[in-house]
Amino acid sequence: MWVSHQAIDNDMEIPMNEQATGLPLEGLTVIDLTRVLAGPMCTQMLADLGARVIKVEQPGTGDDARGIGPFVDGGSAYFLSVNRNKESIALDLKQPQDREVFERLLQGADVLVENFRPGTMDKLGYGWETLHARHPRLVMTSVSGFGQTGPYSGFPAYDMVVQAMSGMMSVTGHPGAGPCRVGVSIGDLGAGLYAVIGTQAALMRRARTGQGERVDVSMLDCQVALLENPVARLGALGSVPGPMGTRHPSMAPFDVFAAQDGWFVIAVGSDALFRKLCSLLQLPELAEDARFAGNALRCEHQAELKAALEARLRDSPRAHWLRLLTDNGIPAGEYNSVADVVEHPQVRERGMLAQVQAPGGQTLRVAGNPLLAACDQPLVRRQPPALDADRERILRELSVAQPSPNHERA
Repeated sequence: MWVSHQAIDNDMEIPMNEQATGLPLEGLTVIDLTRVLAGPMCTQMLADLGARVIKVEQPGTGDDARGIGPFVDGGSAYFLSVNRNKESIALDLKQPQDREVFERLLQGADVLVENFRPGTMDKLGYGWETLHARHPRLVMTSVSGFGQTGPYSGFPAYDMVVQAMSGMMSVTGHPGAGPCRVGVSIGDLGAGLYAVIGTQAALMRRARTGQGERVDVSMLDCQVALLENPVARLGALGSVPGPMGTRHPSMAPFDVFAAQDGWFVIAVGSDALFRKLCSLLQLPELAEDARFAGNALRCEHQAELKAALEARLRDSPRAHWLRLLTDNGIPAGEYNSVADVVEHPQVRERGMLAQVQAPGGQTLRVAGNPLLAACDQPLVRRQPPALDADRERILRELSVAQPSPNHERA
């Protein structure tokens, strides 16, 4: 969802981005109080889409992610991967001088994003009710482990916690192999992306009503929302879903298969495609086998079907099969490592990789933004900031004469 900046009028006290980008969120200002991953993922997406994002960090240490490895040329690759296109100012919100600066920032802001534990913003004097009374057009997006309400609301959480609690781990991995974490921090990333959607929805409503609102994003809620098929299967069948390895629970053949020289994927979603697959592989007997006569039967006998297909597929290299199948309309794809993906011609052509600079100037390749894959604007318009890097300029914009004296520079 893109929000037209033309539909949002705001008496901004902070100048807009230095150069017009033509991006959909151009003209919006976001104050970013987030750290580590879920919140920074949200604000990076907003920044990529054209919003001005001012990252407010703890003096001396900054975002916790700055201390998480691996490190490249003096900077955290973890931090660099989710903080491009942002500015940084260090403020201690317990100090009067810094609170004054923060409150001036809020006067020109459209959105405030925070991922503190529920109650923290209230203790700082910046809870939703207080902010809404002072800045009625402000959208406040709060990302937390369990949301602003409920018996678990005040509990701490990391990605691993919500992956386990949500049931996501219980359907990941191979049968009998024990609990398995999803290979990326899906608990954080899912919450970050839902936070973007919620923020933009709130901005769309503000364009109609003139009023900002609170967006409450729970990491646990987001993981449950992503359990689309397991929850539906539990309701439909009454049996508890478990891990299935690489195969699909409702379609077959829909799995990773072994060729002569490696793995690749075949994804057959209909009886017509199955018959076509059997013809291309010169296995007419499989198309006539009563065990495989329909999708439900193929799922029931998926192990026997996979064994029969692999007996044929091991005769030739995967490049041969991929060419044969894709040329004839059968969905199939390579099984790639991350090293393969970053060199893949389709990924490179679509602009799904970007380069950012570490503090010492060394470049680091990071994942791009799929919403901007075909955009003619450069994705990285501002390098991930050093802590407090934009202090002097921001203070000049706010007409604050001197930086707060109580900061350690980092």
